[in-house]
Amino acid sequence: MTSEALVERLADWGVDTIFGIPGDGINGIMEGLRRHRDRVRFVLVHHEEAAAFMATGYAKATGRLGVCLATSGPGGIHLLNGLYDAKLDHAPVLAITGMQETSVLGTNYQQEVNLDRLFEDVTEYNMVITNPTQLPTLVDMAIRTAYARRGVAHLTIPNDIQVADADADPWQHVTPARPPQTEPIYLSAPGRPREKDLPRAADALNAAKRPALLVGAGALHARAEVLAVAETLACPVIKTLPGKAVIPDDSPYTTGGIGLLGTRPTADLVDDVDVMFLVGTNFPYTKHLPEPGKARFVQLEADPARAGTRVPTDVPLVGDAKEGLLALLPLLTPRTDRTHLRKYQEKMEAWRSDMAALASPDRDPIAPQYVVSVIDELAAENAILTCDSGTIATWAARYWTIRGDRGFYLSGNLASMAPGLPYALAMRHAYPGRQVIAYVGDGGFAMLMSEFLTAAQQGLPVKVVINNNNALGQILWEQMVLGYPEHGVRYPEPPTDYSAWARACGGYGVKVTKAGDLPSAMAEAFAHDGPALVDVDVDPDEPPMPGRVSYEQAKHFAQAFLRGEPHRAAIATTLFKDRIAQL
Repeated sequence: MTSEALVERLADWGVDTIFGIPGDGINGIMEGLRRHRDRVRFVLVHHEEAAAFMATGYAKATGRLGVCLATSGPGGIHLLNGLYDAKLDHAPVLAITGMQETSVLGTNYQQEVNLDRLFEDVTEYNMVITNPTQLPTLVDMAIRTAYARRGVAHLTIPNDIQVADADADPWQHVTPARPPQTEPIYLSAPGRPREKDLPRAADALNAAKRPALLVGAGALHARAEVLAVAETLACPVIKTLPGKAVIPDDSPYTTGGIGLLGTRPTADLVDDVDVMFLVGTNFPYTKHLPEPGKARFVQLEADPARAGTRVPTDVPLVGDAKEGLLALLPLLTPRTDRTHLRKYQEKMEAWRSDMAALASPDRDPIAPQYVVSVIDELAAENAILTCDSGTIATWAARYWTIRGDRGFYLSGNLASMAPGLPYALAMRHAYPGRQVIAYVGDGGFAMLMSEFLTAAQQGLPVKVVINNNNALGQILWEQMVLGYPEHGVRYPEPPTDYSAWARACGGYGVKVTKAGDLPSAMAEAFAHDGPALVDVDVDPDEPPMPGRVSYEQAKHFAQAFLRGEPHRAAIATTLFKDRIAQL
């Protein structure tokens, strides 16, 4: 049967897990999975969007192909948001969907959607299988393309093809060709940059007086090499949010994050640097990068198309972050003057002190900073933290400490709500021995909260911590920083008790409204042998302030107050308390 050949070929590629929901458009594929359940595990979820997020999270955490499966029509449509997350963050994912049988295509049959056309923008490879003999080769090409282009591949298979004999070839061959035969093999492109480019990059870095590294997700596998370059050049290291785990947060070399979620020392460094070395990042927020002409740029980028797309790169290197840095290191001159580095180490010491002051257990309502600090204190040294988009990304960026083998994953470029919980489930499947914590907002959790039921039904001991401000917090502050009073971003009181949902699913659930109760509640949740959820009511008026507030931001914030911000008194009080705590 063709569907058996499909599953066998996936297994040959090393695929061991597929996330999805069955449907009448993929019954043949489900039978293929049933017959080969000893080789490929099917993970039944509650929403196809979550299945796509799980495949993306699996790919991000492992570097291996993530696979999701959905039926024809609405099931396939539901995959799109999670697949765009993979596309924008360059994760190799294969989506498999069903399609109506070929004899009724084009007749407006029930659930008939041209999924191949719908998926055109999100995919690097996109094909309808119309002949069983195509299948092994098209699977090979789809997976090879997903790996090579770090993106999404899509195969859609009509019902009748799924159940046809695997070797069926019903049509006469009129072209001078036979059905191609391929092998399930992928060879990575060479990762070492061109030899002639390396001395130019070394000369620029050696000549720098105030250098800095900016590292991203493309350097997650190159921690030792990044630290070696930082040591040789005696320079600070800035981290993008997806690249937070490149080097430890307590490293003497890092100034932490960049941008609105970044640190004050990084903002100062960006203004001060004379040569910036970008490694494994396509950081899009160019206002937070040095102004062209005031600094030179060296870039190490895996994709030639992305080299020089954000800033006018003086010396581009095309290659893998790890291999490129290894090739470059022997050409770098060790720097003995560490004045530049010490300057930012002192700034980071002051910044960490300010941040610690805001994570106080004595504040009421509970400070969201305190919630993440408790997570950070109780989590294992190899824990993985997944995070949703929103204000929680700011708190995670500043209070989740990368040390040891800790990981950190979120929707970087798509910045979608709701991937935190699906990511956590996928990563627990990928790493059954590691602690996995989903740190999510109440808005994002509500979107895909059914996946906590998935965790309970499958016995996955993921831990979920909800930062419950009963609002779409990030949008609230974005409205105000544009000078608008907030509108349509707070949900009616009282805040929802999501712990009741956790208990209804058969998991551990606790609601926390007082800071003094938080450490014990979280410790019990983390010790629970199964899925656990801690729903924490936090101060909804705590703004995620940028590391350094600009004049324009302050002016617009004041304009929002003057134009009738309904919660201006509470916000002002919170800001006053923040300042007192830091002083």
